[in-house]
Amino acid sequence: MTAAGSMKRIVVAGGGIVAWSAAAALRRHIPSLEVIVVTSPVPPDSLADRMVCTLPSIAGFHGDLGLIELDTLVRAQSGLRIGTLFEGWSKDRPSYVHAYGNHGATLEGIAFHQLWLRANANGTPGPFDHFSAAAELAREGRIGTGTMPSASIGYGLHLDLERYLGLMRDFALHLGARDEPCRSAQPKLRSEDGFIEALVLDGDRDISADLFVDCTGPSASLRSALDPSFEDWSSYLPCDRIAFDFDDGDRDPRILDRVTAGSAGWRWVASTPSGTSSGMVYSSRYEVEGELPAGGQIQLKQGCRAEPWVRNCVAIGDSAVAVEPLEWTNLHLAHSQIDRLVSMMPGPDCAPVELREYNRQCSDEARRVRDFLCMHYVTARREEPFWKDSAKRALPRSLEHSLSLFAERGRLPYYEEETFSRDSWVAVLFGQGFEPRRTDPLADLLSLEQVKSELARQSEMIRSFVAAQPSYLDYLTNPRQRGAQ
Repeated sequence: MTAAGSMKRIVVAGGGIVAWSAAAALRRHIPSLEVIVVTSPVPPDSLADRMVCTLPSIAGFHGDLGLIELDTLVRAQSGLRIGTLFEGWSKDRPSYVHAYGNHGATLEGIAFHQLWLRANANGTPGPFDHFSAAAELAREGRIGTGTMPSASIGYGLHLDLERYLGLMRDFALHLGARDEPCRSAQPKLRSEDGFIEALVLDGDRDISADLFVDCTGPSASLRSALDPSFEDWSSYLPCDRIAFDFDDGDRDPRILDRVTAGSAGWRWVASTPSGTSSGMVYSSRYEVEGELPAGGQIQLKQGCRAEPWVRNCVAIGDSAVAVEPLEWTNLHLAHSQIDRLVSMMPGPDCAPVELREYNRQCSDEARRVRDFLCMHYVTARREEPFWKDSAKRALPRSLEHSLSLFAERGRLPYYEEETFSRDSWVAVLFGQGFEPRRTDPLADLLSLEQVKSELARQSEMIRSFVAAQPSYLDYLTNPRQRGAQ
């Protein structure tokens, strides 16, 4: 066996949250690396750098870096979020909450959603999301400072983008990363193998590295120079425009975001400690109802690079995957890619077998996120042409399999690289009225009285727990609860 070389210098291209997050992770976990961030303005279509809402997975990313709540909540002025209220996605059905937690508890090993289906087929057990402690906290504007048996509650963040970018930049520099500002950076390729030899900064100076990390947004200015191919998802995800707005004078922070379906897409409102983020995601091929947000628009081409890592260049964030912000997956995907980059770091030769495994995992995760977002459109029940056309679209094979399996007895297949839990899938499917044709035979073995009694017991437990929790506003104004010292 011969000794393999190791990476010595990595250049990260991009000036936003994703680039500085990558730099911080690389320096924290592989301190022998020299990490240089070639910074340039963040493009407006880089959604991972622009969206204020995150998934709960951000807490694990921060924990791995060594950041604590005092850093991310207090110093960066972030808020918490538990989930999203979906309004108007199905005609004649009430709004529902997709929150980050489980629904109910099993009974004799039978999944809770199967118990709910059994009761729902023989009466009215109450909306499915009312059996989620996280969803009920979100509806009531409360935060779970206590614990409840068999209940899980996950918290995403509302980011103050400027403060959070400053936090990640300062932290990366503290760990030893170096900032190299420039106006333009062009890759110079080696003729013998097509690897990037160096970046030419502002046309007059070169900076070389063993590996180049492309965090430049959807244009992927480095990675696309090696291979411009792109997997287009517009046949599955119909929206191609986003209009933004932000009101820093409207400070009424809420732990629950709102997403409302419209004639040609959907609108969001996220009320954060630093102001209110709002916007509209829509298709330019259909008539839009109402005025567009006044804060600016971008075009959106949804899809991914099937091979985000080619030779010695790896695309991260929007450079690798571009999807609409429905369910707020943009920064999560970037963090997931960064984690894999750190844990699967190859040598300077970037052995193809190692890159193939990285690409497989990243692409599989991105496509399951695509499936989850597409599922919202094909199960919605609205009458406008946009929604009728969306419901008739051909599905990715993996999503078609998931929905077909669920439609029989409420079961979902297992995928290794899955971002959203079974509870998340079921919350959206049931919320939009997509229910299986038959109940699980194991649930049918229980008496109906036993099932109803158990659901009533769990419902009362959730109500009692939620009523005893403090309001979110009280939490925000109490430094002791926020981890301040």
